[in-house]
Amino acid sequence: MKIIVPVKRVIDYNVKARVKPDGSGVDLQNVKMSINPFDEIAVEEAVRLKEKGQATEVIVVSVGPAAAQETLRAALAIGADRAILVDPGREGDIEPLAVAKVLAAVVRAEAPGLVIAGKQAIDNDLGATAQMLAGLLGWPQATFASEVVIEGERVRVTREVDGGLQILSVALPAVISADLRLNEPRYASLPSIMKAKKKPLETRTAADLGVDAAPRLRTLRVAEPAARKAGIRVGSVAELVTKLKDEAGVI
Repeated sequence: MKIIVPVKRVIDYNVKARVKPDGSGVDLQNVKMSINPFDEIAVEEAVRLKEKGQATEVIVVSVGPAAAQETLRAALAIGADRAILVDPGREGDIEPLAVAKVLAAVVRAEAPGLVIAGKQAIDNDLGATAQMLAGLLGWPQATFASEVVIEGERVRVTREVDGGLQILSVALPAVISADLRLNEPRYASLPSIMKAKKKPLETRTAADLGVDAAPRLRTLRVAEPAARKAGIRVGSVAELVTKLKDEAGVI
């Protein structure tokens, strides 16, 4: 069984994002970029399934610029077998629907038994690509997985929900999105990093796959969150209720 894992190149989680002076977007000049942490967890899970003998090949796919090759090489160093980079034909962040359409075209061409994606990207926090991909493919989905167990022609997924844990059993092929506690990704060793440089990395375009990646949304303005105001002390519960009602307007 093949496993496809989508990965995204994002600003490193240790870096504070800066907004461009004109408010047109986030400044990416001279900013450290890395693999999206949730996608790294997804890659780790796919590699573990392969190490258990439950998968034959792990393919990582990224939709983005040529610089995303570095992100794919990082995934290959974790243990993926080969990579596919799809050039969307435009600059800037790609909307989840366009990414899902590209991934659907790749999935139809590669015919995997499972897709494991990160639950969301830390740059836009939309968390919609995996769900859209499942809808386009007509596959069952299990999102926000904290445990994945292959059981023959089905996969059992444990999800963390508000009330505790939810366990789903879905038929393969399926789409799964990885949550934070699914696993802890390994550190790539130097030999693995060197081997990753020789693993196959194929480059395609969205046009080659017959996908229109044109945006359907227009960003009007990007701004940093307003600075938090200092808190105040209240002398009693009655005063707290009064301030919440009259000043904050939340009750």
